[in-house]
Amino acid sequence: MKKFITLSMLFMATALFAQEEEATTPSFTISGSVDAYYRANLNAPNDEAAVAPGSSFANLPGFALGMANVVFAYEGAKAGFVADLVFGPRGADAVFNSPQLDPFYRSSNIVNQLYAYWNVSESVTLTMGNFNTFLGYEVISPTANFNYSTSYLFSYGPFSHTGLKADIALSDDFSLMLAVMNDTDLTEFNSTGDYAFGAQLGFAGQYLNFLLDPTFTEIDFTGGFDLSDDFFLGINAAYLSLEDDAGGFMGAALYPQYALSDTFTLGLRGEYFAEDKDFGAIGTGVEDSSVFATTLTASFAIDNLTIKPELRLDSASDDFFLDSDLAAQKSLSSFVIAAIYSF
Repeated sequence: MKKFITLSMLFMATALFAQEEEATTPSFTISGSVDAYYRANLNAPNDEAAVAPGSSFANLPGFALGMANVVFAYEGAKAGFVADLVFGPRGADAVFNSPQLDPFYRSSNIVNQLYAYWNVSESVTLTMGNFNTFLGYEVISPTANFNYSTSYLFSYGPFSHTGLKADIALSDDFSLMLAVMNDTDLTEFNSTGDYAFGAQLGFAGQYLNFLLDPTFTEIDFTGGFDLSDDFFLGINAAYLSLEDDAGGFMGAALYPQYALSDTFTLGLRGEYFAEDKDFGAIGTGVEDSSVFATTLTASFAIDNLTIKPELRLDSASDDFFLDSDLAAQKSLSSFVIAAIYSF
């Protein structure tokens, strides 16, 4: 009996030690994605790259490439790093402001994110380096967006920052992020001598974001709600104002998504976006222009491959898009089908 108890205690101690060792064992992972697409205008020519929505990505005619994204991540007991590399047209657009030191450091044009972090405690993490923006609903990687084409709010908000940020878990529901960074999208070094300041307050999956840049101020709300087991509603709204009352933009987008099965989901993005004082975001060349864009996307999952066909209609307040005769018109309708493989 004593021998049995002794063996049982030894087994329990070994199991507990193994669990603790497993929890603290460093891990190295490689993940990423590859995407390509076909795009066609329905009421405009398809042999001009410029005939496309005034938003980022998925704008090239015919069969086109997205990007290859490879993420190397190391997670230790208290610290780790992320090296996020991108190759291809979508990746080049995402890191448009690199390399700043061209032509000496051309390798910088494949760096989407590059940062190290320290888990100071269970509730505080410090991160230094280049990281994608904390504002907005959509992101650079197509695997994390439901719609394949991107919104105006995403396209004209910040893409990335380089600096130091602190993520603080205030409670189970509340979180706080504070950051000091270079000017927005100056990802390699501070070429201006100025700094931007960011903050994010989170509550139960809803986030209020604030960015004070030397040239502009932006306030952004991002969130979403599970209205049922199958129905999700995402929300994004933002307001940006340039210094000296030089203009800016505002907009809002809703993202209703309904899962019809484990492998098939339908989603709609309805967005209103307006510029102030010829900010230039829409590209009409007319002050106080606006656009309403509706995008219907279907998502089919086949193992790690996702097929996304979508219909998009952009309707502007002024003549901006080109028709089949290359004359200006107020609307543009287009079709995209994308293939995204994640690993």
